[in-house]
Amino acid sequence: RWPEYFLAVESCTDEIMGYIMGKSEGLAEVEEWHGHVTALSVRPESRRIGIAALLMDELEKISDKQKCFFVDLFVRVSNVTAVNMYLSLGYIVYRTVLEYYVGDDNENAYDMRKACTRDKEKKSMIPQKDPVWPDAVAP
Repeated sequence: RWPEYFLAVESCTDEIMGYIMGKSEGLAEVEEWHGHVTALSVRPESRRIGIAALLMDELEKISDKQKCFFVDLFVRVSNVTAVNMYLSLGYIVYRTVLEYYVGDDNENAYDMRKACTRDKEKKSMIPQKDPVWPDAVAP
């Protein structure tokens, strides 16, 4: 359904170095039409050379073409390296989602956002003060 949101970077030996999967979703009428990062992964030996930033940039360009208001993603609060990378790419912590990751130790997630060109006033970048539960996160 969203083939343009599935991208990979290959090495000169045809090995996958990293990939991103995403989609566009939400309602345009309430300025919630957005690109969403479903998964971003870079193999350990290919990290810190800009592959994640390149993949995120491409997904953001696709979201702009889709006339999205923003791009969002969810990341574990404990994944400080990823959180810092997203912050360096211009994302903000929009809100905290309580116990988003379920398992042995339920863990909170940050819902991080970056405005697209359509959101000229950057309304999507106004952080929410109160945390929410997963059922309050609109698809």
